[in-house]
Amino acid sequence: MATTASTTSVASVTLEVADPEAAHRFYAAFGVDTYIRLRASEAHSTGFRGFTLALTVSQPATVDRFLGAAVDAGATVLKPAAKSLWGYGGVVQAPDGTIWKIATSAKKDTGPATREIGEIVLLLGVEDVKASKQFYVGRGMTVARSFGGKYAEFASGRPSPVKLALYKRRGLAKDLGIPAGGTGSHRVVLGSTAGSFTDPDGFAWEAAASPAPAPSTASAVS
Repeated sequence: MATTASTTSVASVTLEVADPEAAHRFYAAFGVDTYIRLRASEAHSTGFRGFTLALTVSQPATVDRFLGAAVDAGATVLKPAAKSLWGYGGVVQAPDGTIWKIATSAKKDTGPATREIGEIVLLLGVEDVKASKQFYVGRGMTVARSFGGKYAEFASGRPSPVKLALYKRRGLAKDLGIPAGGTGSHRVVLGSTAGSFTDPDGFAWEAAASPAPAPSTASAVS
């Protein structure tokens, strides 16, 4: 079991979008196209899709740079960048509907803004964090941090560019500044080194042999 746990991770994140070519242009301008794949889909979805992708960066100026790039490329601001007890950050929604949060724990800038991403986290909004955590542990994932029934974070495999975390759906929606209600497809499919499965909240995973390399996003829309 220990061997399985050490190798199970998120291998890729595929966003299902109505227009892959337009989405690719947006994500290239935003600066995150090397982290995701895109797939054409007309799956019905309304309201909150139940997840967000979060970028952790080094300082407030870099947060502002990413947010500005997203807005310039067509994103909608859900929460303007602002200071908080934990740092500085803001939330935008891409034209395809995916919600992105960009944040830093730093309170002050220590240099010019960059385009460097420290970490990317896929936050799944779930009904029962403890139950979902046990489900993923059963699939071979290793818990890195856990705060009771509120939040759980899994260790990422060395090749994986994305870390997986679980958050109460209502709490996640509140943090993003949107209503928690939503129906239909999540519009995200995860690649797993542990095979294909669907979790308790309906998030779909596909078997994937390796993490998504940078060219994969472009090839997905070609």
